[in-house]
Order: sequence, then structure tokens, then C-alpha cells
Amino acid sequence: MFVDAWDPAYGASFSGGEADGPASPSSAQVDTDVEVPAAQWAPIDVPRGIRCPDVVLLVDGVRRNDAGLWTAEEDGTSYPGLAASYAAGVVRCDLRNGVAELAGARVSRGLFTASPSAGELVAGSVRYEIHRVSGTGEASKLPAAVQAPLTALEIDVSAAARDHGSDGADLLVVDGPLRNRRQLPRTIGYVKTQQKQYLSAALTQVVTSLRAGQRTPVFHLGTVWGGWSWYLRLPGTSGAPWAGIVRVECSPDLTADQAVELAGLSVATLPRFASSSYKDPRAPQNLVPIAGLERRLRGMLGDVRFLHRALTMATARGR
Repeated sequence: MFVDAWDPAYGASFSGGEADGPASPSSAQVDTDVEVPAAQWAPIDVPRGIRCPDVVLLVDGVRRNDAGLWTAEEDGTSYPGLAASYAAGVVRCDLRNGVAELAGARVSRGLFTASPSAGELVAGSVRYEIHRVSGTGEASKLPAAVQAPLTALEIDVSAAARDHGSDGADLLVVDGPLRNRRQLPRTIGYVKTQQKQYLSAALTQVVTSLRAGQRTPVFHLGTVWGGWSWYLRLPGTSGAPWAGIVRVECSPDLTADQAVELAGLSVATLPRFASSSYKDPRAPQNLVPIAGLERRLRGMLGDVRFLHRALTMATARGR
């Protein structure tokens, strides 16, 4: 028996035993013979000659539901709406000089609804841009609609951070799957919670046998987004089989050799950012710069009570 280091309020670091958890195989086609044949899988240490890049950029986004709304259409129908705030930012870690700084951050707000008549909503000095969703816009599905503009915002701030200074050898770490950010150069997706089991039982034993600072060989996922992927274990874990295990991925547009190179770079880089359990309830997976960025971005979203009151007054004036 092992105690999961994660605070139960955040769920679990992996969803073992659930229908959609690591104990249940994914339906994706997986090629495990990319770096080495599956029969030769074994933990891989940091390759000799591989060192961290001088500059590591870590990008993340946060979102919050400010208020639920309903429209009243001229024909008597009604559509649900969601007023949401979201923000994205980049932390630039200069490892050579031991300096970390906020390299850029932006806040946006949106009104998400399927209403054909709704327009942007102005609440005091705050503007919620209209985002029309397809279908009837079922209220329970509206929060998911925020992800696309949030991802677009993350891409914008990532590109801007590099435009203002890049040596061409930095590494960009995206908190979460890459999805449609695959076009970003020198970029890896960092998946800190495991909800799918992509490997056979025999290869999963290689994952759970990893020591801190080791990774699995690279494999290829034939999912909708596709891509090269690998697992690695971060330091500071409890010894539980999946403790500190993260899945890292990179663009399917890269060659297998390029993916292997990024895998080596990730295992040399990511462990140094691992958090400690006495500082973070999601240690060690919630990387230290990401945790600080999340706190900063949530503060930038503003006071939700003030925004809710402003929205209530704005919609009351419109009736």
C-alpha cells in the first residue's frame, strides 16, 4: 500500500481501476517499436552529452466560469450561455543565470452560447466577446467550449515570448496535451495525470519500474491528434507504482529521430522543475514554474464576485 502524495481535492495523479483509467486499455493504435523493439524495452537514463537548454519556456492557461446566463429570443425560445474568463502566460526560465520571469500573459473573456441573437456583453469596464457554439448549446457542455480560445491564447503568448528573444535552442513545455499546438517548434506536451493505458501489461511494467530521472522508449500514438510519446518519472515520489509518472509528447510532424532527441532533452530538463509535497498538493507533477504561473494568472482574472455583480447589473439594464 502507498499513500498518493496528491491532495485528494485534486482527484488522483492517475485513475487506476476506473473504466477510463490506466488499468483500462485505450482503443488507440500504438506503435511501440519506434526507438527499440518492444521486446527490448527497458528504462532509459539521460544520454551522455545531453544537457538542459539554457532557456526553458513553460506555458499554461487557466479558466473560470464567471456566470451562467439564459437568453430570451423573440420567438419565445431560450438558450443557455456562459460568461467565462481565461488567461494564458509563459514563464521564461534562464537556467544559465538562475532567473525565472513572466515572459508574457494575456486575459480574455467570452460569452459562450448558441443563441443566434446574442452579441458581446459589456459588464462595467469588462467586455465579454461573443463565441457562438454549435447546436442548442446544452448548458453542461458550454464549459468545454472555452478550451479552443484558451488554446489559441496559449499559442499567441508562446509565439510572442519567442519573438521577444530566442536563441533557437530553447525548449517550450506546454502544460497538457499538445493537441493543435503541434506546429510550435521545439515543443513538448506535459501530461501530468494519466487517464488512459496505452501500453500492454508487459510494457506497463517498464513504466512502473522507472527510477527518478528515467524514461521509457518513445512510442507512437495513432489517436485523433497523434504524436510521439514517452513516460518519465520525476524525483521526490512515494514509491507507489505510478507516483511521479508523467507522459510527454511531441508533434507527429517530427521524425522518429527528432522525437527521440526531444525525449532525451525532456528527461534531462523536467526533473529539475519537480515540486515538493510540502509546497504543492500536486507534487511532484505540478512543476514549480507552472504552479507559480497558475497563481499569477488566476489573480489576473479578477474578483469573480465583482464580475458576477457587474454581469447581473448589465443584463438587468438590457431587459
